[in-house]
Formats: sequence, structure tokens, C-alpha cells
Amino acid sequence: MRSTNTEDAARPFSPVRMLFLAFIARPVVRFMTGMDVCHSERLPKAGPAIVVANHNSHMDAFMLLSLFPARLLHKVRPVAAADYFLANPAISWFSRRIIGITPISRKVARGEDVLAPARAALERGEIILVFPEGTRSKDGALAPLKAGVARLAEAFPAVPVIPVWIEGAGRVLPKGATTPVPMNCTALVGEALHWNGSRTDFMEGLRERLEGLAAEAPPQRWAK
Repeated sequence: MRSTNTEDAARPFSPVRMLFLAFIARPVVRFMTGMDVCHSERLPKAGPAIVVANHNSHMDAFMLLSLFPARLLHKVRPVAAADYFLANPAISWFSRRIIGITPISRKVARGEDVLAPARAALERGEIILVFPEGTRSKDGALAPLKAGVARLAEAFPAVPVIPVWIEGAGRVLPKGATTPVPMNCTALVGEALHWNGSRTDFMEGLRERLEGLAAEAPPQRWAK
């Protein structure tokens, strides 16, 4: 499956997407997670920007989208696996048109740039949401991070990379589950990183920021 998203990028912002995210997804997320947000002032106020978060649940993307005001939602795009979210026409339509994903393929032809759609989104001034673990964690621990985010930071050194730790989503809707359970969750926003000249050092710094935010996370409780 090709990773390009040119056709979607050319389409104007959909009011249906904004209405769904602002008036359906956001209230549901708030109800199911009672989400507390720490240091929301660190979130980007405009694009381009890269928001990097841990990944425990399909709830994560909706929680991140809910952090942004309605006026910015047309600029915010979760980066997601094409083989999963474009698996059939119905899921593909919902993922592209309503969630607004930037799909990338986990299986690419030799010489193809898997990050091309993410690069294009940043060139358009968008805010992309990236889960560098590559898949959802089953135990909540931070898995090894894939270096794609470092490649993006290297290509766009002026673009801030904002780490976010999501605590509790894996218990609301764990991997393999279909029915969410209300639990209080927290999103902790870290200070922005910028490209520092070394992919290894950059990834180590990003991991340290995420683990530091995880250490600050409060105990989880039932959502009210």
C-alpha cells in the first residue's frame, strides 16, 4: 500500500470533522477519561509542530485531539498506520475524513520514503501527532522508540517537538478490548525539544522527557 496522502491534503477542511471532534469526540473523551491536563500552555499554538506521545490505546489519538481548541483542529493530524486504518472502505473513510489521519505504510518499497506524508503535513504548517513506539503497549511501559521522529526533526530543525505522556488510557481501552471503562486519565505536556545534531542524542533526550513526565503522573482513579 502506498503511503502518499496527496489527495487528502488537497481537500479543504471539513466542517463535519470539526463538529465531530469538537462536539462528539471531545465530550465522550472527557466523560470516559475525566482527563486532567498538566502544562497545557506548552502545547503548540500553531503549526508546524510535532507532538510525540506514548501509545497504550486507540483512545490516545482522541485524547490528544481533545487537547486542542476547535480553531486548530483542521491543522492537527494523527500519524497512523495505513495497513490498519485503511483496511476497508468504511474504516478508511472515517479515518481520513473524520479523524483526519496522515497514513503511513509500515511496508514500503525499496527507496520509498515512509515519512513522506508526515513531511508533507509539516510543510503545510500542520501539527502532527506521532506515536514513536509504533504500536500500542500492553503493560503501559514505554517501548523502544523508532527513530522516524528524529528524522523529521532533522529535516525540520526549527519545528518544535513536544512530548506528551498519557497516563491511564491503557486501562480505559486496553489493546484488544472493544468496550471502554471509565477511568480518570492525565495528559502531561513536556517542554519542547529541537533538533540537536544527533539522532541518537535526540532520541535519548526524547525518551528521558517522556519517562520524566511518566514519573510525574498522578495515581489513576475512577472517572467521575
